[in-house]
Amino acid sequence: MELGLKYKDNRHIFDECGETVPYLEFSLLRDSGIVNHGFSTRLGGVSEGCFSSMNLSFDRGDRPEAVQENFRRIGKAIGVECGDMVLSQQTHTTNVRLVTEEDRGKGIVRERDYTDVDGLITDVPGICLVTTYADCVPLYFADPVKKAIGLSHSGWRGTVGRICQKTIEKMQQYFGSDPSDILAAIGPSVCMDCYEVSEDVILRFQKVFDKQDWGDLFYEKPGGKYQLNLWKANEIIFREAGILPEHMAVTNLCTHCNSSILYSHRAQGERRGNLCAFLALKKD
Repeated sequence: MELGLKYKDNRHIFDECGETVPYLEFSLLRDSGIVNHGFSTRLGGVSEGCFSSMNLSFDRGDRPEAVQENFRRIGKAIGVECGDMVLSQQTHTTNVRLVTEEDRGKGIVRERDYTDVDGLITDVPGICLVTTYADCVPLYFADPVKKAIGLSHSGWRGTVGRICQKTIEKMQQYFGSDPSDILAAIGPSVCMDCYEVSEDVILRFQKVFDKQDWGDLFYEKPGGKYQLNLWKANEIIFREAGILPEHMAVTNLCTHCNSSILYSHRAQGERRGNLCAFLALKKD
């Protein structure tokens, strides 16, 4: 299926997959052979109006039965079931939760018993980690040696708080992961050209990133506004956390530039759906 996506350059690091339910995947993760994964689009669902059509949020006013059907459809396309999914409860924290067998289905077919969770890790085969987006940055992690995965949501607060590094540290703590083994990917999200922020945000980034990197991270415009590069910021954190360059994949696909196909908060405001990232260890 030809989606008509606009990339920031000619490096198409994604494969556009699926016939009736299109989704995006990284060749880096697919070729590892250990995971099922994907990133949804607005296409292929049953939601209507401003939620049209593959809305994956129960919290935005859409019909719950439509959202449930959308999860079923995208799950089938990727190769996972709703009962195996575990959904984050995002509030722009840097909290990372260890997901166990007891969590299977939470947030999708069962009530969650946790709050303020923007990152998820597991080593349980078959469990599918799920996080939600509409401009913020999806961060995928897969350790083919220890057979463990992580998935984190990183807006500007999560990025300046280094949820990327904290996810890797949790994988080290619980699974014994070596960062040099981890495959890491930065998913579709708002690009630097489309992400304007105020000076107070930039001051936070200046405190936690080396001055030599500032030129790649942001630039100032008239009126005290700045353009911020969350892709580059998370790439730098990958590197500083020990991820090898050949084990990184960095998006070139902007949600705002492609808001007819991908939900974007900056383009559509509150009356919109949500996208989701999915990551599951394959069962043996």
